[in-house]
Amino acid sequence: MSPQPGSLDFRVLVSELIATMLADAHKAGLDRHEVAARASRLTGKDVTKNMLDGYTAPAREEFNCPLWLAPVLEIVCCSTVLASWHASVHGGRVSVGAETLDSEIGRVMRERELADARLRELKDLRRRVK
Repeated sequence: MSPQPGSLDFRVLVSELIATMLADAHKAGLDRHEVAARASRLTGKDVTKNMLDGYTAPAREEFNCPLWLAPVLEIVCCSTVLASWHASVHGGRVSVGAETLDSEIGRVMRERELADARLRELKDLRRRVK
């Protein structure tokens, strides 16, 4: 299915995702003032609580979180909400931490199983050729 004109306006959804991320950070003890201060320190750019409030207001359609700030907010909030959503738009998913290692272990094990099966085929073929 190909996207239809106007079907990929993600402004409201992104606002809601940022609001969720900031709410989760608040539950963990980081209010918006502290998130803004940490983001400012990490980027060297002024990020204010008012900016964060604007980014989370779905009605403020023209006041969107800039892409350069999205990963910074995720780092400050210890979240992957935006990255996970972005990956899902492309039909993928984000793996982090131990999940990443588990995925890689699974991939290598599948490769090994395929290599072992191919090796058995070749050895069987060699026995028949003698």
